[in-house]
Amino acid sequence: MLTRAEIEEFVAHGFVRVGGAVPAEVVDRCRAELWEATGCDPRDPATWKEPVIRLGGFATPPFRAAANTPVLHEAFDQLVGPGKWRAPGGLGTFPVRFPSDAEPGDDGWHVEASFAGEAGEYRLSLRSRGRALLMLFLFSDVGPDDAPTRIRVGSHRDVPPLLADAGDDGREWFALCRDAVAASEGRPEAAATGRSGDVFLCHPFLVHAAQPHRGTVPRFMAQPPLHPTGPLDLDAASPSPVARPVVEALGRAAR
Repeated sequence: MLTRAEIEEFVAHGFVRVGGAVPAEVVDRCRAELWEATGCDPRDPATWKEPVIRLGGFATPPFRAAANTPVLHEAFDQLVGPGKWRAPGGLGTFPVRFPSDAEPGDDGWHVEASFAGEAGEYRLSLRSRGRALLMLFLFSDVGPDDAPTRIRVGSHRDVPPLLADAGDDGREWFALCRDAVAASEGRPEAAATGRSGDVFLCHPFLVHAAQPHRGTVPRFMAQPPLHPTGPLDLDAASPSPVARPVVEALGRAAR
């Protein structure tokens, strides 16, 4: 269960870390499957030839268990609202990052797209169609040198004004990203460091970025969405912790 202070941290900063959300034995089973999928040998760094290997979704029992622990379900209720989210059927995608001097080529600042438009293009909308949360599941210990996700603290409040006039269809992802990155420039940065089994629950509008791995141990992380049951309710008398910063950001923009 998140404390009141942790919920307010999420509202203000755009993310909160849930320590030990996934039991160690479940983490170990998941990581074993991930190692096998990479085709690399965990005991032989000579096989770690790429700075990053992207793996798709996993829906085997260990991953379903990892995504649906009681503490996470409680946190989903607290941040998104009871009945407002769908239980994950697994986890994905996995950008597995290896120690390397090569640049990964995918470390630019961005927000996540949440749905596809009629032409198949990625889009975002003010009511966050298709995404209730961005989640970062750590399946290895992640220190400052282990390619932790970079976060612009409070940047989720810079995005709503950019979507306010776009309607239900929202905006195309690339153009929105460009504007969101510019709007959030100068925000303080944080790094998603933690222990294996920790989960970062992030606002869907949070501006974040990958970075090169300069440590010694490969980093395993999932970054799935939490899917909503409907659009984000911005008109409720008591908005959810996901809706509150959106409502507040639009209020500041209107004054």
